[in-house]
Amino acid sequence: MSFRKELGVIPRAAWIIALVCYFGLVITLYFVVPIGSDTSEWPRGGQLAFIFLLPLVFFLIIPLYGYIYGDAKRRAMRYVMWTLLAIFVPDFIGVIIYFILRDAMPLDCPSCHNLVPSKFTFCPHCGNALRPYCPQCGKSVERTWTNCGYCGTKLPG
Repeated sequence: MSFRKELGVIPRAAWIIALVCYFGLVITLYFVVPIGSDTSEWPRGGQLAFIFLLPLVFFLIIPLYGYIYGDAKRRAMRYVMWTLLAIFVPDFIGVIIYFILRDAMPLDCPSCHNLVPSKFTFCPHCGNALRPYCPQCGKSVERTWTNCGYCGTKLPG
């Protein structure tokens, strides 16, 4: 997947909220932090960096949460729960947990073209086999296996 395609997962509302927060914080900080006044102890460059770079953090964090929302939705996961977990678990631990535990992308069934969770061996809509399976226990197996890893049955070549 290209980076541009991945950015397309972020909902437009997240981009709009990020822009509104950025410009709102810039305007607020511009009037709160006096630029060039004699009472200020910071150099002018430091004041401008504070005013324009501090809100940039919010401009990056809000689309990240939007990405988690859109990515969990396209992976057929509980997208609201994962988004709230990423937002409210402190120190970005929720974001890290999401990226560690997220499901694989759903597969497209070659027979009926419905999206099927990647952990399924058979399509629940048409019953088509999505990957090789053991004829004895029905669990998915790797193509290179000679025996089933679950029940030990000899697999057909």
